[in-house]
Amino acid sequence: MKVIEGLFKNKFPANLESGVFKNYYHIIPGMFILLFFVCFNGNAKSQSSKSIKTETIQVGSNVPVFSLKDQNGHEFNINSVKGKMNLVIYFYPKDDSPVCTKEACSFRDQYEVFKKDNAMIIGISGQSVESHLAFAKKHHLNFTLLSDEGNTVRKLFGVPSGLMGIPGRVTYIVNKEGKVVFVFNSQMNGEKHIQEALRILKNIK
Repeated sequence: MKVIEGLFKNKFPANLESGVFKNYYHIIPGMFILLFFVCFNGNAKSQSSKSIKTETIQVGSNVPVFSLKDQNGHEFNINSVKGKMNLVIYFYPKDDSPVCTKEACSFRDQYEVFKKDNAMIIGISGQSVESHLAFAKKHHLNFTLLSDEGNTVRKLFGVPSGLMGIPGRVTYIVNKEGKVVFVFNSQMNGEKHIQEALRILKNIK
């Protein structure tokens, strides 16, 4: 009790010895203990939730199921092509940025080669359908661009971010069985993604 008095000193009224305030003396320590356990438990739950991370897609993983709108506003579901052809799914940071444009145009220029390897090119970024359509028209892109506003699918794949939180540039090669057989990560060398994808596809039966 003297400890509590020492903590509060003259902040209590003069009639501290009255029956009412004596009862408060018994309540206050319990309140401190309760507050401690509430804070401790809440912090533990917070730490636990932070430890839960989305699984990173890697070689050997099954391609996740997802559905997004393409540049024409049509709903695209990965199940519509999974098991029918090889897939080149590449995540890029932003429409019409220098490296992203070089990468997209390289995919465009090699489209027929990818087609011969029975592979479908799918580009994904966080811009809107309208932004993707403008990007595709400006550079005459001849493959599918998917709008991942909110980065739901990017998180689903566990695509890492680059410096200063810039969305990462990662390409996933998926075979006809729906298995990821190759992952390539290079933020600044966009054209290398096309070279690596073609190299791997040559070895996929």
